[in-house]
Amino acid sequence: MTAVTGKTVLITGASRGIGEATARLFAAQGANVVLTARSEAVIDEIALDIGENAMAVACDVSSYGDVRNAVDKAVGRFGSLDILIGNAGVIEPVAMLAESEPEDWGHAIDINLKGVYYGMRAVMPIMQKAGGGTIITISSGAAHNALEGWSHYCASKAGAAMLTKAAHVEGASKGLRVMGLSPGTVATQMQREIKASGVNAVSTMNWEDHIPAEWPARTLLWMCGPEADAHLGQELALRDEALRKTVGLI
Repeated sequence: MTAVTGKTVLITGASRGIGEATARLFAAQGANVVLTARSEAVIDEIALDIGENAMAVACDVSSYGDVRNAVDKAVGRFGSLDILIGNAGVIEPVAMLAESEPEDWGHAIDINLKGVYYGMRAVMPIMQKAGGGTIITISSGAAHNALEGWSHYCASKAGAAMLTKAAHVEGASKGLRVMGLSPGTVATQMQREIKASGVNAVSTMNWEDHIPAEWPARTLLWMCGPEADAHLGQELALRDEALRKTVGLI
């Protein structure tokens, strides 16, 4: 038995990277996993590979209707929704603020910030009625430090970090466990996009400098257990060696 055995987790942005790794790990630990992403064919294939305790739902997190539909289908299939991992996010298009396209900039806010809000809005009433649940937002060091060409990403991640604190303030007394995880740089498609942009110091990093997606996934699993209760309402940073040791990554 683990902290997620028999529980239902909904993961946004589950078609690759951290989201996919988390879905596979949680399922292996006995959870029911609901994979959501815009790329329906990809998550269908992942869910089929995982097995009967996995379900794929096409979902654009910038649409509250899509998010609400995914949550309803998760509850309809598995009977509950115990964990939300707000992972979906975009870095493109990287652009200098003075040269950015307003529509593109705003769409990043729709995904990275409003998408987190939509997930919380959809699941919090269900979790509160059930007497508890866990909500974890994937944050970023960019939420706290401005980076050249990333105004959309930094602003949206900063907003999502504050949303996470707000959800803790409002939900803790109702049994909700709310936290953020800043994973650092992870070897995912996003890092390939950053590299291709050639903007700011992150784009100069080598592929081997990034941690594998399995590290955040294992940390998220640990955060769902009682060992992480001392960190409720906080943002954990995977750059912290003490956290890595606690989780068993090093």
